[in-house]
Formats: sequence, C-alpha cells, structure tokens
Amino acid sequence: MTRTETLDALRSGTNDFDVVVVGGGITGAGVAREAAGSGLRTLLVEQKDFSWGTSSRSSKMVHGGLRYLGSGHYGLTRDAVRERERLMGEAPGLIDPLRFIMPHFKGQFPGPRLFQTLLRVYDFIARNRSRHFLTPAESMLWVPGLTGENLAGASGFTDAVTDDSRLVLRLIAEARRDGAICLNYTRALKVRRSDDGQVSGLLIQPEENGTPIEISTPLVINATGAWADRLQSGDTPDNTMHIRPLRGSHLVLPWSCLPVSCSVSLFHPEDGRPVFAFPWLGTTVLGTTDLDHDGNLDQEPVISEAETAYLLKIASRLFPGSPITRDDILSTWAGVRPVVTDGKGKAPSKENREHELRRDRGLVSIAGGKLTTFRVIAREALSRGLGGNVGQALRPASEPVFQPTKDSARPAAIGHQCWQRLQGFYGPELEELLASGPLEPVTPNQASDLLWAELCWACQKEDVQHLDDLLLRRTRLGLVLPNAGQQLLPDIRSHCQPLLGWDDKRWEDEQARYLAIYHNAYSLPPREASDAG
Repeated sequence: MTRTETLDALRSGTNDFDVVVVGGGITGAGVAREAAGSGLRTLLVEQKDFSWGTSSRSSKMVHGGLRYLGSGHYGLTRDAVRERERLMGEAPGLIDPLRFIMPHFKGQFPGPRLFQTLLRVYDFIARNRSRHFLTPAESMLWVPGLTGENLAGASGFTDAVTDDSRLVLRLIAEARRDGAICLNYTRALKVRRSDDGQVSGLLIQPEENGTPIEISTPLVINATGAWADRLQSGDTPDNTMHIRPLRGSHLVLPWSCLPVSCSVSLFHPEDGRPVFAFPWLGTTVLGTTDLDHDGNLDQEPVISEAETAYLLKIASRLFPGSPITRDDILSTWAGVRPVVTDGKGKAPSKENREHELRRDRGLVSIAGGKLTTFRVIAREALSRGLGGNVGQALRPASEPVFQPTKDSARPAAIGHQCWQRLQGFYGPELEELLASGPLEPVTPNQASDLLWAELCWACQKEDVQHLDDLLLRRTRLGLVLPNAGQQLLPDIRSHCQPLLGWDDKRWEDEQARYLAIYHNAYSLPPREASDAG
C-alpha cells in the first residue's frame, strides 16, 4: 500500500498490533525485522526520517570494539565480533571487510607487544586470524605519507565498514517483506495504559495530517536512542534510564587530499582517543570526536569549530606531507550517541558503551549499544517484552537477518564492484531496482558509482518525503560531492520530480529546505558563530 493508503487503513480500524516499535534507527529497524520475521503483527513509527538520527551519522564501522576489549568489556566485544562475521557473510556489498592499520610510536601506549596481545584475543573470538605486524618500512608502504618520526611499526587487523543508513533501509525492507508496517515522519505522542498501568496502546501523529491515530498494542519497544526518556513514564524511577547524549563529529575530504586505502588510526595527543582516517564512498573520512551534546535533540547536530580543529590537528600529525585545511573539506556530519550514564561524572570516552534495557509494564526502553550488535539487542528487547511467550514467539536465532539476492546476470553496463554493492544494498529487490531507471552513473567522473536507477527507485519505493531524505540518506550525494551537489540538482530534478509527484513550487521549497539543512548541519560552522568548545 501507499503511505496514504496505510494511514487510511490505520484510521479505519486496522490498528491492532502485537508490538509497536518507536524509532527508525538501526535498533528499531532491527527490532521490527526480528518481530515481523517471528510472525508478530508489527508497526514501526519514526518521528523524522528512517535513520535520521544517530544511524545515518555514525562512524560507519561494523566492528568488534577493540578498544572495549582493552577496557575489559569482553562480552561486548565477543558479541560484536561474532555479529560482524555473521553480517559480512550474509550481506557482502553492504557490510564489507576493511583493513585497519594502527601505527605504533616509540614511548606511546599501548606498545606493539600489548596491542598484538589484544589482537590475538580479538582473532580468537572471531575464529579467524587477521592480525599482522608491520615494520616501519612496511608501514610506510601500506600507508603512503604516514609520518616516520619515532615510528616503531604498525599493527594490522580486519574489521568492517558499511553505509549505515542503507543498512537501516535494508532492514526496513526485510521487515516489510514479512508484513511489518513502517512509517517515517510519524511521531509517537503518548503511551496509552490501562487502569492497572499496563501498556494498552500508543497515540501516533503523521507529519502531513494533524489528527492523531489510536493504535492498540500490549507491547511498545522504545528504540528512540537519545530520545528514550520521552516515552518513559517517570513514575517508576527504578526502570528509568538516564541518557547522556554524546556527540561524535566527522570531516569528509576528497580522497585525493588524503589518499588512504585502509583505515588508519592514531591516538590523539590531546586526550588519547583513537581517531580514524578511512576510505568511504570515494572520499576519505576523519573521525570521530566524543563530547557532551547540549543542543536541542530535535534539531540537526552540528560540528563545532573546536571539533574541526581537533580533527585537522590529528590529520596533520598523521600525514605531515599532506597538509589539509578547512577549504579542502567537502562536508561534515555529527551524530549523537545515546549513552546510558550512572551520573558519576566520567569523561565522555570513559562511559560504558554497552546497551541497557528497562521494562515498565509493557514498555521496553533501549539505549546504548553498538551498531554492530543491533540483532542481539533487538532479540533481547523482544524477549523481555514478550516474557513467558519467548519460545513460541521469536524465530530461531540461527535464521538469517537478510534474505539472499536472487541469482541474476550482471548487466554489461555495471562493473563487478558496483554489482556487489547493489546486491548488498537491495537484496531480493535488485531486479526491480534495475528496471526502475537508467543504469548510467550519476557522477561518471567521480569515484561514486551511484546509478540513476537508485535515485528513481528511492523516489518510488523508499518513502522519500523530503529532498534531504534522498540526498543525505537514501544516497550520500550531499556528503560526497562539493557544495552539496548543487551542480547536479537540475538533472536530479528532471529524473525525480515526476516520480515524487511534486509540482514546481514543492520542488523549489524542498530544494531550499535541503540546502538550508546542508549549510546549517553538514558544512563547517562559520568561524564567527562557532562554538569555542
């Protein structure tokens, strides 16, 4: 059904669900996927766009959290490493292996011997050896331009990388294939409870219609991340989580400015945090920071001038022969991590990254956790919410998250690498996608291999309500092209406006909205108005 038909059906009485998921990020999408795959009548609502929050602004890493292993969080690392291996096996092209290089400098902690010991445990958990040690000369071959000053060698290992927003959309598609209804731009206003305090339903409100809709359900999964406290009742303090929003920001650079073929990490001299430079969609990304976010959570988070200087400083230290300035930066992004805190005043980087759940008479709230472990978190949340019916309700944990892509011949116009990416991004829907539009690349002279068919498919099938949905999340053109990709907007308009059904005024309004969002939240802050940190 179309979005309008779905909302009409909900208003007319098709509104009784086994579980309602609030939040359309990686955790909520994972819950919807597991719930619908288990045969539960499932509704997911997201107040903005799917993956609008943290799940389109992460560091894109599907990793086991080596730093958490070093901090003694063995369980978190074990779950993450095993999920990483599973995801790479199920969805190549969406989750791909990435080589990581950690340079070691004389006198710096941790030294090569300790780090190799951690990697030995890391490989043991994964049951797959990927570690090796590089001499200083070998390190310079792996990472051209790396500083040789006091270089003692480097450790190499393998983790994985993804497009986080596309990962969320693939999960949404899998959930829908099993019958879930998923709505973006639909706000959860209030949890309804019966006289005994048990959850009985939810009041929701779509963006385009001010009339709320009553939904009946005995179970609400609150997967809103940094917004988790808004649905918690507050009258049961033992079941209330205290969220500490922490901001992580990134810089996107032309690959030619910082040409890395692997992820290179260095401990920042100011606070000892690991910062990465890694290749992504034809660019190089520098990230991330870790500091308290005091801004309005309903507005786009923004990188500060202090964070920009912090990341540029580490780049100049890593690659002294490739000086990078503000003028080189293509775009930025900042995301807010929903970390659960005990309120003891720890430094941001010292807060526990493990997820936590709270159950309050039919409301299960989730916060914390890692992108990599979304399936583990989703199954735990559903198990908590379903109580004694777990054995009958949840599908076996061995069943795949992603349905395999149908075997089909690769069109001659599409290269092998692009073909694998398309298979990972779209899975069983790939054949339909190929028939939805031209198979020519959108930017033939750029590193991106995005096809016009992908934009056409997004406009027809992926719930695009605003132009920023298309250019910042369904695709990443706004992040990887200079100046928000403005030079492409006329061509995008000719392909997409008819498919979206927007008249000229609507297109012009949406274009103005998109450019305002980009300049406010995805470009550098003006020096005179920036946060000094």
